[in-house]
This record gives sequence, structure tokens and C-alpha cells, in this order.
Amino acid sequence: MAQTDVTVEVGDAALLARADFQTLIDALKAAGYAVIGPIARDGAVAYDEIDGADELPAGRTDVQDGGHYRLADRDDAALFGYTSGVQSWRRQLSPPRHLLWRANRTDDGFEVAAPEPAAPRQAFLGMRACELVGVAIQDKVFVHGEHVEPHYAARRASALFIAVHCTRAGDTCFCTSMDTGPRAETGFDLALTELIENGRHEFLIEIGSAAGAEIARGLPLRPAAESDLTASRDLTSRAAAEMGRALDTDGLKERLQAGLEDPRWDDVAQRCLSCANCTMVCPTCFCSTTEDVTDITGDVAERHMRWDLCFTLDHSYLHGDGAVHAETRSQYRQWLTHKLANWIDQFGTSGCVGCGRCITWCPVGIDITVEAAAIGRGEGSETHGGD
Repeated sequence: MAQTDVTVEVGDAALLARADFQTLIDALKAAGYAVIGPIARDGAVAYDEIDGADELPAGRTDVQDGGHYRLADRDDAALFGYTSGVQSWRRQLSPPRHLLWRANRTDDGFEVAAPEPAAPRQAFLGMRACELVGVAIQDKVFVHGEHVEPHYAARRASALFIAVHCTRAGDTCFCTSMDTGPRAETGFDLALTELIENGRHEFLIEIGSAAGAEIARGLPLRPAAESDLTASRDLTSRAAAEMGRALDTDGLKERLQAGLEDPRWDDVAQRCLSCANCTMVCPTCFCSTTEDVTDITGDVAERHMRWDLCFTLDHSYLHGDGAVHAETRSQYRQWLTHKLANWIDQFGTSGCVGCGRCITWCPVGIDITVEAAAIGRGEGSETHGGD
């Protein structure tokens, strides 16, 4: 593997030619990482394991709006010319379902054993700034709280994060409102800016950790000039100026918590399908439940943890009382007020990172920025998002 002559330490930056991008993937694999990156599949950008740079969605971009997503061609060969994948990296760090324990019948009863948490070495290639913040929020819940979730913690500890600064904003993005992007400032091991202009196609690589520096030392890098750093900042500033949505967060928590009986909730309920797409694509939602299963002989029993959704009746079910949130109005209100208000009381931060996925993947185009702005301000059904 080619070695760089550039000094590579935390805080440094260097350039990698597009023609050498495969060396980054090779270096990650040589270090024992499974590389999870963006691929174009079934008409969308998804995150999956890749072996080569030729699997990345070169020359493709995404066109998103409320209830609308499609891929389109770009006029260049950018590898990261889209804004966000269909789902977040939450699926890799906290799989939708995993085994907690298994009980096997013995002559004396049952023997219960819990598997060691899986800790695959995964390198996440192409994380956006908002997605890094989403992981940090999940860390507060699963790692830094009073009760550590060992399966998440094991995967998180063995992961390497390679961010890509956003050089364009999608129509449903509002990360600037949430102070989560479009530039990744912390939380990454390596951060890339894709520089394409006047026949040039290179990647500015910023070193964010010792683990990232170790990978970078095996790459054919060349020194970055101050003009390259300026170009990177200019591109993300342009993306910030092109942001597709905005959310005024000033006083939002108090308005939502005071507006539990606002008539706008009824208006949303008439449109919401309770499909829970918004929670499934969200990078921060963390609700889960447990599920017990036995084999047909009764000799083996298992308990699994799986994702749960606040739009299901079982999510708020109380024995003897039934579901607390039995109606769509109550379910949507629970989701929105927890995400943008009560989460702050629990964890000291909003539960929204402004990625816009909930807007894009809502079948009827309900817009969280529109609904949150309307609550507590006496706005009825005059203004909808995505109808």
C-alpha cells in the first residue's frame, strides 16, 4: 500500500486524488473494517457494505420534497453528490432486532445464557454532519446514561466514522436551524470535502482522531493549501445558504408543551396515516420493546429486543387500561412534542437533527417544520406541508 509523505496528525488536512479513492477503501479493509457506504439501489441511496469505489453513486443526486424522492443524474461524477440516504446509520449501530438471551431446557429446569454483544469493526463512509449529531444523541441514551445498552455500546466502540461535508442542501433539509450542519465539526475520525472544479476532482481529508490518522498514513496524500481549506468552507457555506427548510426553535419547546390541546393536532390527525415512516427513518428515535418466542417443542425460549414505534397501539399499552395513545392525534403529538420539546428536558438537547427524512418519507408529505411552527400560534388548517 502506498505511504504518504505528508505529515498526518489530528487536526491536519491533506488531499487525495479521485483516482486514488480506492486506496481509502483498501486501507479500511486492511485495518479489519467492513466498509459501509452509500450505494444506488432500487431508485434510492442506501447504506450497505461495499468493496470498491465503483459501487458508490457516482454522478447521481437525490431530489427530495414532502412525500417525494427520486434519483437524478448530475452534470459531474461526484461520489457524494446526494444529501442523505434513505435510512440513517442507526440501523448499523442499533439493529432493528437482536437477541438478548436464550434459555435451553435441561434436566433440572432451564439454563439461560446471554450472547456476547456483537462488535463488528465497521467504517461508516459518507456520514453527514446531521448524522454525526444523531449518533451523539443516541450515545447519550445508550452509552452515557445511567443504564448502558451493551449491544449498542459494543458496536459504537468499534466503529470508525468518515464524514462528508455537505456541498449542497436538499429541499427537505433544515440542519442549519438545528445547528447540526452542513459542516461536520466534531465526532468524526476523518472528514472529506469533495472538490470538483475546472477538471479537478480531489478530496480534502481532515484528520479528526488518532484512528483516522492511522488510516490516512497509508494513503497517497499530497499537501493541502490554504486555498483548499477555504474552498471547503465556501462550499459548506453555500450549502447552508441553500437550505430547503427552516425551523424557528426560539421558544419552540415552551410552545409545544403549552399547546397540547391545540386544534392543529386534529388537523394533522386527518392527514397522518400512522404508518410510522417518520420514526423508522429518523436517526435519533430509540424506542424499543422486547419479544419472547419459543420453539414448537418448548425446549428453547428466546427474548429479542426490537425497534418499537410510538405510532403503534402496543407502544403505550398499559395493563388494565389499554393504549394511552390510542388515536392518531395523540400518537403524532407524542412523537412531535417528545422530539422537539420533552427530549430537551430528558437529555439536554433536541431530538431532531434537521435531516428532513421524516418529511421526505411521509406518504402524505406532512412537514415537521410547518406543524411545529403552527402549534401554539392559533394556525388551523390553512397551511399544510406536502398536500
